[in-house]
Amino acid sequence: MGYRVVVVGATGNVGREMLNILAEREFPADEIAAVASPRSTGTEIEYGETGKLLKVKNIEHFDFAGWDIALFAAGSGPTKEYAPKAAAAGCVVIDNSSLYRMDPDVPLIVPEVNPDAIDGYTARNIIANPNCSTAQMVVALKPLHDAAKIKRVVVSTYQSVSGAGKEGMDELFEQSRNIFVGDPAEPKKFTKQIAFNVIPHIDVFLDDGYTKEEWKMVVETKKILDTKIKVTATCVRVPVFVGHSEAINIEFEDEISAKKAQSILREAPGVMLVDKRENGGYVTPVECVGDYATFVSRVREDPTVDNGLVLWCVSDNLRKGAALNAVQIAELLGRRHLKKG
Repeated sequence: MGYRVVVVGATGNVGREMLNILAEREFPADEIAAVASPRSTGTEIEYGETGKLLKVKNIEHFDFAGWDIALFAAGSGPTKEYAPKAAAAGCVVIDNSSLYRMDPDVPLIVPEVNPDAIDGYTARNIIANPNCSTAQMVVALKPLHDAAKIKRVVVSTYQSVSGAGKEGMDELFEQSRNIFVGDPAEPKKFTKQIAFNVIPHIDVFLDDGYTKEEWKMVVETKKILDTKIKVTATCVRVPVFVGHSEAINIEFEDEISAKKAQSILREAPGVMLVDKRENGGYVTPVECVGDYATFVSRVREDPTVDNGLVLWCVSDNLRKGAALNAVQIAELLGRRHLKKG
């Protein structure tokens, strides 16, 4: 006996990826519903490579009663309206937006990092999925924190345009094409030209000069991993379609060598260590697309601080950064709380 699962925002990049991953991982679902805004109602969407087509249902008329799990990939606006309704109907919400991440009554989960926190989902019947850049970083940090206790993290991100949705991907494509043929490349989605450029600005600016994306990485890392860790971030949009990269400087309380860190990361859940000190002996965003793993490369000691390491971290942001993590949460929820059969 399987679960009845709803994917809300099923026609977007992340929603489609959720359907793909549910099918790939053979999630035990007896029934899948694809739900989206009224403009998508009635369109058909593929359920992975199963050959099965799902007819998209209108979120405004959808009844969540009798459904077990709802994976929300619809943004904070629709989530604010419909997630509480789903939760009140007895359907556990796993939300990919930022809306509930810092709610003290909503667990923020990365299954390889803090699985026990999921036990708190009953307070609101809602579980939050972290920001894409946070998710991959804490997967890499967790085993190292267990070994030598992290004091401080300084991270610079190189985030792909798919993090800004289909509009971001379209803008990179169109600007690149326009530049090649001599047409103007005016920004629409982004604040400046993204093609052949980098933009040190993701989300809105806050009063302290950081952006909201940078703030998310700070507070979410603390909530997921350890409130005592000091974190500072610089988040940059780069002209890459899919795959976020991060350069991470870590300061530990205890001594840890690069060799020891490599050994730990080699065995860590969700991590794939690819670290050869030679040309091409590291992973780039192009190579991580479609993969489940968080790839770690270029592990080395930082001589500017006591007990410091530096590493390079790459992951498919539509997968581990969003859809995969949500499905992994659903799997964890099933194992621990919603057992069937």
